[in-house]
Amino acid sequence: MFRFGAAFALWALVLVPLLGGLYWYTGRRGRVLMDRFGERELVRRLRATVSVTAVRWKGALVLVSVAALVLAVARPQFGTRVETLSRQGQDVMVALDVSRSMYAGDVAPNRLERAKIEIGRIIQRLDGDRIGLVAFAGDAFVQSPLTADYGAAMMFLSAMDPTLMSTQGTDLARAITVSIEALEETPPENRIIVIVTDGEDHEGGLAEAIAAAAEARTTVHTVGVGSPAGVPLPDVDGVEARGRFRRDDQGNVITTRLNETALQDIAMQTGGDYHRVGQGAGGLGRLLERIEDGGREVESREVTQFEEQFQIFLGAALLLLVVEVIVPGRRRRRTAGPEDVT
Repeated sequence: MFRFGAAFALWALVLVPLLGGLYWYTGRRGRVLMDRFGERELVRRLRATVSVTAVRWKGALVLVSVAALVLAVARPQFGTRVETLSRQGQDVMVALDVSRSMYAGDVAPNRLERAKIEIGRIIQRLDGDRIGLVAFAGDAFVQSPLTADYGAAMMFLSAMDPTLMSTQGTDLARAITVSIEALEETPPENRIIVIVTDGEDHEGGLAEAIAAAAEARTTVHTVGVGSPAGVPLPDVDGVEARGRFRRDDQGNVITTRLNETALQDIAMQTGGDYHRVGQGAGGLGRLLERIEDGGREVESREVTQFEEQFQIFLGAALLLLVVEVIVPGRRRRRTAGPEDVT
């Protein structure tokens, strides 16, 4: 099969007849000017060394070389080979807690915004991996399916906040279950779940969810955001600066604290790691290393590749130009010998 990889460049072939017309015009114009220059026989003798045939051949060589250069630019392709393309990486589902407790300000600017910053850093470092997002509070749903479009993932991430959830609370079990379901089509060795939360589990069922993750051979990393000491829970809009905190029925300020025990237990039982983001804690550098080091072949497919053959035409064009330079445009003048002297 034959084709051109850049067929639009073939339009440049119009240069060949244009250049040929220019050669013809300049030759004809030159003869007219020579006739005006002086007596025709005298001019003929002065130009006796010029080889008209050689000049025409040199012009033809230039025209053919230009055509060959245009064809080279158009990237002629013929001959095929079959290649196997593979994608290295993992499928990572990040479940982000968007409950009201994530508005707490024990990390700057608050737990939710800091979590988004850290997740954004993960997305920016991915290369070949697919990422998906799950939003959870009292329930959970897939905010963004698995994708290698990291720009789209960042856009979905920025839109995640408590207003997405009609049911408040923190259901870690539901977050794990939904994440496992989102990875159902992914080979077990390529599945990673990252739970980003303050760990305040109010719904139960966590032991069953951990068992389901272990059975599905899915690694679950947990990321705790906040402080174990506990801080007042801001009002629904998270405006802690104005001193608006949520209170219980008795008027007491509700506090929220990071529950590291539950998060460490989830990671330990599923082969993952626990990481903490907060005052005096590091970021997710170690988690990024774990994701990057664990890249495996996710998919492979066979594609037919056409062989580039532009070098043939490029070489021909250069060869013709060299020949054009070598071919003399004048005849050799015969040197007069003694027998020519009278």
